[in-house]
Amino acid sequence: MAAGSFRRSIASQLSKVLDLPPENLIKSISAVPVSKKRHVADFQLSIASLIENSSSDCLAQDVHLQAQQLAKRLKCDSVVSEISAGPGTVNFTINRELLAKTVLQQVWKDGSEYGVKSELFSTVPRQKAVIEFSSPNIAKKFHIGHLRSTIVGNFIANLKVALGHEVVRINYLGDWGMQFGLLGVGFQSFGNKEKLKSSPLQHLFEVYVQINKAAEDENTKKLAKDFFRKLEEHDEQTLSVWKQFRDLSIEEYIRIYKRLGVHFDEYSGESFYQEKAQEVLKMLEDKGLLQKTIQGTGIVDLSEKKDLSTFSTVVRSDGTSLYITRDLAAAIDRRNKHSCDTMIYVTDKSQSNHFQHLFQILKLMGYDWAERCQHVSFGLVQGMKTRRGEVVFLEDVLNEVRSRMLQNMTSTKTTKEIKDPVETAEKVGLAALIIQDFRGLLSSDYQFSWDRALQSRGDTGVFLQYTHARLHSLEQMHGNAELTDVNVACLQEPDAISVLQHLLRYDEVLYRSSQDLQPKHIVSYLLTLSHLAALAHKTLPVKGSTPEVAQARLCLFQAARSVLANGMKLLGITPVTRM
Repeated sequence: MAAGSFRRSIASQLSKVLDLPPENLIKSISAVPVSKKRHVADFQLSIASLIENSSSDCLAQDVHLQAQQLAKRLKCDSVVSEISAGPGTVNFTINRELLAKTVLQQVWKDGSEYGVKSELFSTVPRQKAVIEFSSPNIAKKFHIGHLRSTIVGNFIANLKVALGHEVVRINYLGDWGMQFGLLGVGFQSFGNKEKLKSSPLQHLFEVYVQINKAAEDENTKKLAKDFFRKLEEHDEQTLSVWKQFRDLSIEEYIRIYKRLGVHFDEYSGESFYQEKAQEVLKMLEDKGLLQKTIQGTGIVDLSEKKDLSTFSTVVRSDGTSLYITRDLAAAIDRRNKHSCDTMIYVTDKSQSNHFQHLFQILKLMGYDWAERCQHVSFGLVQGMKTRRGEVVFLEDVLNEVRSRMLQNMTSTKTTKEIKDPVETAEKVGLAALIIQDFRGLLSSDYQFSWDRALQSRGDTGVFLQYTHARLHSLEQMHGNAELTDVNVACLQEPDAISVLQHLLRYDEVLYRSSQDLQPKHIVSYLLTLSHLAALAHKTLPVKGSTPEVAQARLCLFQAARSVLANGMKLLGITPVTRM
């Protein structure tokens, strides 16, 4: 990794002066973010971080003085051309030609693995992760929370896979419960087999809405209860109706997820864990964790003082299992089946309590792997409406973003040349949705705006796609630069250096996102990269330059486009080559 070789070189010089092993110093040396004010150093050593990472007493507490004294003791060499002290930091500027040569070679050599091969990841053990995300309820709205869960879960899975971990992507469907009693009865009255086959999600939703209007009627209630009881008793005819609802829904989900560029290794669901939930209740009883209340419900005491100040209800008074009981059964089953190191659940933050209880109960049951289970929560999205009104189905959102984007593209002059404008509009529109969603902390709520998301200028997904397409057409026009022919002395302008410095930081940004599973670090990095590349594209023309300068600049733009494409793919965006 380009940054890695420079970090190691700086660390080895520091280690001689400070008498500390170089590996203790690596984490304290970071690439400096590009500044609008221009000239900045390439790397800085943070004295505070050094004290923290080396647990060394020999370092004085006055970090500013410490930085100045240390800078004086260091010497420039063939790698470092300038050393200076900043507030609590020592700054290192890399030999400019070496910077250009090393960064371009590394991007060229590593291709889609640029950044992920960094030594920052060398101490991170390769793991197997089960990630549960999306998880809509059959026959109910696929609301915007499910869309967030889908794109966030997909990002986490992409990132883990890119970093060499093994991932199992699970979609845990709401495919059981009393609503299927209602749905079964509703289908007998309002169902249409043709409509069920042609658009199952829409038709089941319509049936569900109609039967819900009659749900207060005592006779309907009784019929629904009977239908669900038959389902629980595995009555063949009832089960085959339920299975048809489920299978046709999954088929349609797969088709829609494909439009999103998302796939699952497993479609699981609550229905899988009916019997296993009863086994979990027996285990809780055997371990003395299950207590009966006066109302007849079964609870698990989660309080530290065992005074029932916090508890979780795991069984109804009639003996039927609850959502958490099925989740316990699912977690134990997945651990046994996949032997995974970690389990990640991606849902909105209103379920934080539920997952806290889930992990606590697993620990009480003696499963120490529950320590490595994680709930990645996200905030709510307000105001996402389509022209037809409130969002009911994911497909409505995809169709809406595609048609709006197509409209925007049609009004610009260049769009006529695109082979498949509809497909391009969908990819660009999806980028717009994803970037608007990923720009802030996942736990924040945000107000959705179509106009803001689909702007072609500013910090949007449309701008990222536009930049990628523009850099790609530059390559198409001038051919691919061969790295062997590049004279890096031609890349010394401030705008060229800024792009190179920014490319240097990519591994640190990936490392940050891998630590906290927040996509915003990568989003912010890619937006800056696009702005820097756009500026360089203006000030460093390829056309009309001497062949030597043109080759060097082309190589720089190719590297920028390659890293931009890598980052976009991690976020779940398919880069377009024409717009």
